[in-house]
This record gives sequence, C-alpha cells and structure tokens, in this order.
Amino acid sequence: MSFIQLVKKGNTSSGVAALGNAFLAIIKSIAAAISGSGTMFASAMHSFADAVNQGFVFFGSVLSEMKPSKRFPTGFGRVINLFCMVAVIVVTIMAYETIKEGWHIIQHPAEASNFWLNIGILVAAFIVDGFILVKAMKEIKEEAQIEGGGNLIVTAFKGASKASPATRLVFYEDLVATSSAVLAIIGIVLSQYFDILQADGVISIFIGILMLYVAFRVGYDNMVGLIGVAAPKDVENRIAKDLLEDESVVDIYRLRTVQEGRTYHVEVTVELKKGLSLADADDIKFMLSDKLLREPEISDVVLGIIEDDEKKSWKEIEEK
Repeated sequence: MSFIQLVKKGNTSSGVAALGNAFLAIIKSIAAAISGSGTMFASAMHSFADAVNQGFVFFGSVLSEMKPSKRFPTGFGRVINLFCMVAVIVVTIMAYETIKEGWHIIQHPAEASNFWLNIGILVAAFIVDGFILVKAMKEIKEEAQIEGGGNLIVTAFKGASKASPATRLVFYEDLVATSSAVLAIIGIVLSQYFDILQADGVISIFIGILMLYVAFRVGYDNMVGLIGVAAPKDVENRIAKDLLEDESVVDIYRLRTVQEGRTYHVEVTVELKKGLSLADADDIKFMLSDKLLREPEISDVVLGIIEDDEKKSWKEIEEK
C-alpha cells in the first residue's frame, strides 16, 4: 500500500480538526496579543494544543493502517494509541499554562481592549469547532454502527467507547473547545462590560481544568488500548451469532477479542457437530474464518475447531 493510499485511509476528523484548529490558534494568538485578554490567551492555547494533538493523531491513524508484517504479525493498530498518549502530554502542558495564566490574571487583573475583535474571533472559533464536533459525532455514529435517528449528541456519547481512538480524541477535545469559546465570550463580556476583571482569570482556569479532564479521559482510554482491551460486548455477541448461524457449528468453546486500534483481533474455538470428516471440518474452518474477515472491523482471525463435547459453553454476554 502506497503512502498516498495510507493517508486517504487516515482518520478524517483528526485531519480536518488539525487544520481548523491551526487556523484558530493563529488568529486567537494575534487577538490575545493585541487586546491583552487572558481568556483569549487561554482559548488560543487550547486551539494550539488541539492542532498539535490532532495532527499527531492523524499521522498515527495513517501509520496504524499499515499492513501486518513478518516482524509485526498483528499489525500496527495500537500505533494510534501511542500517538494519542503524546497528544495527552501536550494537552496537559497547555492546561498547566492556561491555569497559571488565569491565576496570574486573578492576582493582577487588567482591563482588556478590542472587545469586538475578541468576540468576532470567538464566534468564528465556535462555528469552526462546532463544525468539527458535528463531523466527529457523525463518525462516532458510523464507527459504532448505530442505526436510526435520535439526538446526535446523545448518540455520540453512547457510542464514543466503540469509536476509534482518534475519533474519540477529536470528539472530547472539540466538545471542550466549543464550550470554551462560549465560556471565553462570557468572560470577556463580564470583564469589559461589567468591570468584573477577575472573571477573565476565573474562566481561563476553568478552561484549563476542562483541558485536564480531556487529558485524563483520553489518556485512560489509550492506556487501556495499549495494554489490550476486549471488544465491546455487542461486538462479541455479533461475532458469536455469525459463527452459530452455520448449521455445522454446535457451540463456541472459547472466544477472545482484543481491540487493535479501530479493528479487532479475534481468537475463537468452535465446536462442530460429530461425525464430520477431517476434510469437511477443514473446509468449514476456512469458510468461517473468511466470513469473519469480511467484516470491516475485524483485521485478524485465529480460529480453532474441536468436536462437540455435549456441554454448553457459550452464553450471550449481557450489556451492563
């Protein structure tokens, strides 16, 4: 697979988010330098952190699409988790700087200028981040294979755990970014129209705390992914259902699924009905493996077969 093909298979949300937030970080930094607004500085830091993170994540999502090799037989799916962990470090540093700046403003409040410049840029930030957020929510719905309508925000929160690491990061970061734009507008209005100068610093600290929450949330998800986490219960149930549909499969003796980036590695042993010849059993084995590999979310299958032991082993996993 060529590099161009890999880039095309990279996570779209993170690529769009990186470009959008790079643009926002530049214009916010200029506005903060002109007006002296601490809230605008905090918002600029957040956009800069998002741009760097999502650029890293997009590059990681491209590398994770590389095919398995002899040295790395299970593929490169977990590479995206490594890049997301780098993103967490960047967010944490930016959050610290934002909180520190907010505390400085509270101790030494100063009136900012260029009210309409700040408001205009923050409105633009809300529109851009909102567009990226909606795109990420739609990708979550698609990756989690959630059918039907319903509230997009509620659907995104329910399906976030089943989405790819890159899409989850974009969703959480731009959820905070969109909220931060609204909070920044409130802080600037309170500071310049109601003469509550400390509001600028308080909201800067609050934005920094939200950034720390994103760092913790994304860091935890990717730490679990690096260790090796099982597939969601509904994915395992769907795999089991596909296997049990074959009339020769009596039971599932053992099933283990491990998430590799946005795909799953499946290890399963099925029980076949008694009396089958070795040739017939081999044909069924290859047919079942091929059936599972046709699913886009399954990248690797190790399938074993044994004769029916007349004991019920598989029980559908209930969602908690």
